[in-house]
Amino acid sequence: MSYATCRADERAAAPAAAPGRRRIRHRAQHGAFGEDAFGRGAEAAARFFGTPQYIVAQTIVVALWITANALAVSLRWDPYPFILLNLAFSTQAAYAAPLILLAQTRQAERDKAAAERAEAHHEELARRMQQREAAIKRETDELRGLLSANTDLTRQDKELTERLERLVRQILAHTASEGSSAGIRSTAALPAAT
Repeated sequence: MSYATCRADERAAAPAAAPGRRRIRHRAQHGAFGEDAFGRGAEAAARFFGTPQYIVAQTIVVALWITANALAVSLRWDPYPFILLNLAFSTQAAYAAPLILLAQTRQAERDKAAAERAEAHHEELARRMQQREAAIKRETDELRGLLSANTDLTRQDKELTERLERLVRQILAHTASEGSSAGIRSTAALPAAT
């Protein structure tokens, strides 16, 4: 089987592999909790909690909160141990942790699907490589057989050429010997002219 035939077989087999890839890709687009607004919102919130903008904004809000409560003489809505601020942080943490876990779960599902696609792709490449190696081995074996046959034909051609050369020499030698004996006979048959 030639390399071109092997490539044609691969192209013919390619559409059969495509539906499996589509299924994996389809699963990768839908996380563990589906493609709903809540899941997308959880991922957006988790991404935002890890940004420098969020940390700077939270630091500014805390600084303003403490400053406003420390400087305000008559209207202190959250005096010194800042219990209301602590409650706000606890509430934020109570919601942030599950949102982050939800986002991580969704990302893990996408990573798993991507790993499955990569593994399937690797297996397909390995299969194709084995087919190519087998095709190359077959072609190499065919070439070795042709080379061996060509060597045999060349040897036979040489032997036949040598035999033909010997036969031609024998024919020429025989013709020359007959010609010289016929010449002797013809000279003996001629009358002497004196």
